[in-house]
Amino acid sequence: MREPQAKCCYVGVDVSKKRLDVAFRPAGRCCWFPNELGGIDELVRLLADEQPTLVVLEASGGYERPAATALAARGLAVAVVNPRQARDFAKATGRLAKTDLLDAQSFARFAEAVRPQPRVLPDEETLLLGEILDRRRQLIGMLVAENNRLSASACEPGRRRIRTHVRWLEKEISCTDGELEEAIERSPTWRENEALLRSVPGVGPVLARTLLAELPKLGILSHKRL
Repeated sequence: MREPQAKCCYVGVDVSKKRLDVAFRPAGRCCWFPNELGGIDELVRLLADEQPTLVVLEASGGYERPAATALAARGLAVAVVNPRQARDFAKATGRLAKTDLLDAQSFARFAEAVRPQPRVLPDEETLLLGEILDRRRQLIGMLVAENNRLSASACEPGRRRIRTHVRWLEKEISCTDGELEEAIERSPTWRENEALLRSVPGVGPVLARTLLAELPKLGILSHKRL
């Protein structure tokens, strides 16, 4: 006698700063959770019980990372996709999303039809390096914006405050660079890989560390896979 086959279930998650909208296929159920520690724990418990075939989250400027990491750590198949991919799919199928809930339903349909490759859970060192680099990018962006404001400002009291903030940002960037150095020095693997990358002409410390964080399988996967 054949055992009954497990029922496939696909989940789409629309991610914003404050909430996670969740849709299930083919059941059609929908719900949402706060995008914070407690809400993510509830989502993990729910999906651990459901055991979906695949969970698709949209990449949303890093807001998806805690939920994606928590779900993958629980052993669930998780794929983080570019929102444009799922919206192009929704457009092609005549389902143009207008709300976060409809976006989540589009992601669930995308998961069911396209079945993107689940992501590999980054190890703790990779997550740490990625977070430090994310913060460095944020600081650089703020520094560029403040320098632009300084150039456009004609009021000396305002210019003085901007210069104070610029100095603080430069100090923070320097501290962040120090944290990057420490993170790499603590890991023999990172040290070796960084030295190898920097041996390539034109590859400096920032590019090397960005590659280490964003492409941890560099040197393992084929160039086509990368």
